[in-house]
Amino acid sequence: MNSSMGKASKRTAIQPTREENYPEWYQQVVKAAGLAENSPVRGCMVIKPWGYTIWENMQRVLDRMFKDTGHKNAYFPLFIPKSYLEKEAQHVKGFAKECAVVTHSRLEMGEDGKLHPASPLEEPLIVRPTSETIIGELYSKWVQSYRDLPILINQWANVVRWEMRTRLFLRTTEFLWQEGHTAHATEKEAWEETRQMLDVYADFAENFMAMPVLKGEKTEGERFPGAVSTLCIEAMMQDRKALQAGTSHFLGQNFAKASDIKFLSETGEQQYAWTTSWGVSTRLIGALVMTHSDDDGLILPPRLAPSQVVILPVIPKDEHRGPVMEACESLKKELHDLRWLDGQRLEIELDDRDLRGGEKMWQWIKKGIPLRVEIGPRDLESGSVFVGRRDTGEKSSMSREAFVGQVIDLLEEMQNGLLKRAMDFRESNSREINSEAEFREFFSSKDESDHGGFAWSHFCGDPEWEDKLQKELKVTVRCIPFLDSMEEGTCIFTGKPSKQRVVFAKAY
Repeated sequence: MNSSMGKASKRTAIQPTREENYPEWYQQVVKAAGLAENSPVRGCMVIKPWGYTIWENMQRVLDRMFKDTGHKNAYFPLFIPKSYLEKEAQHVKGFAKECAVVTHSRLEMGEDGKLHPASPLEEPLIVRPTSETIIGELYSKWVQSYRDLPILINQWANVVRWEMRTRLFLRTTEFLWQEGHTAHATEKEAWEETRQMLDVYADFAENFMAMPVLKGEKTEGERFPGAVSTLCIEAMMQDRKALQAGTSHFLGQNFAKASDIKFLSETGEQQYAWTTSWGVSTRLIGALVMTHSDDDGLILPPRLAPSQVVILPVIPKDEHRGPVMEACESLKKELHDLRWLDGQRLEIELDDRDLRGGEKMWQWIKKGIPLRVEIGPRDLESGSVFVGRRDTGEKSSMSREAFVGQVIDLLEEMQNGLLKRAMDFRESNSREINSEAEFREFFSSKDESDHGGFAWSHFCGDPEWEDKLQKELKVTVRCIPFLDSMEEGTCIFTGKPSKQRVVFAKAY
């Protein structure tokens, strides 16, 4: 693993370290930060307040971005009749193995003293894995004329996909997400929508998550079931695996035909609508953990952190309590009244729990709060505060006045620094590869923790080779990236012509 990720010999708060066991390190960071835990229901998770506030902050930002692009929120049923899913053949094939099915209503107490399903349903209901089919059914009733288009709707919801192997945030049986569903009069409008929403996701990932992403198109084998084209953003985690962080699907007229979404055009012709869907999920919290965190725990970009600053009173003697707490309360109010991010208040924690200072400090380090401020009797005498940064670990004493005046700039510096650090890491672990032998060497390390990185290689798109590489090396085409200029070449596997380089990686 890259040396920039720390040495295993260093004493750290999280055990094992990233270098020793990255998957287990991830689980321990989630646990130590109090983000989530496994629930009594297999494969599901309980998102705890610190983790859920991160999700709320993501929702708040994304919801504003969606509404700024003309979308409105609605809500559709959790249950989908099985017949709806069967209308789109590729779609049902893609999701069939992940579906949870409701076959009965009501429970009755049996003679054995146990509850048993009582009434079979006339038609089984699917717990939504995604909502294209049921939303399409409603759109078919709402759309009659070109004047009814476009429909631009998003919903915040939960979905269920019956996963065999689960990991908190990254892959769970139930997860939270948003799913946008739009219908348009023309192919051009639907394509513009598909690309626009991908750009929204990339903007959010880089400017709020401080996570650099590649934008591109999926190959046919990686495409959303039933879609004409799937666009995606791909990020590199610190173990050099790729994480698909968001997708936007151009559905063409496939789902419109399946759901009979037709309209009378301006020329008086009956036409099928053109539809799209797009979504991101609580997987983004896992992406935050794996992009920024270190062997002492979680590191959060300030713009999405539940709180930006924690104030820690230092009270060596009882007689110091009054003056120290008064100063801490005053500073909390002063900081809370500051405005940033379009007028948003800073969120400030004041931790006056009866705990030893070192224990309290390490709890906040593991939770990833951007800034820690300590105030004790000596600080009161000098009019100063002691400040610790989570991103770099730097600690310094500065005047209270200077800290209040500089805190917004400091948080922005941290936000930008995290993005640059993640971008530098991705660039240092990406490589242009021009032969099959070099490709296999890049991905075939005997060290199970060495996942190579991003390989930019010419590829002709042969699906047999895609399948071969996935089986032999666990490597897939992450995306066909959008490039400013095309570089034609020769496929490193088949020798056939290649229109451009694609990005290969091992992935979550």
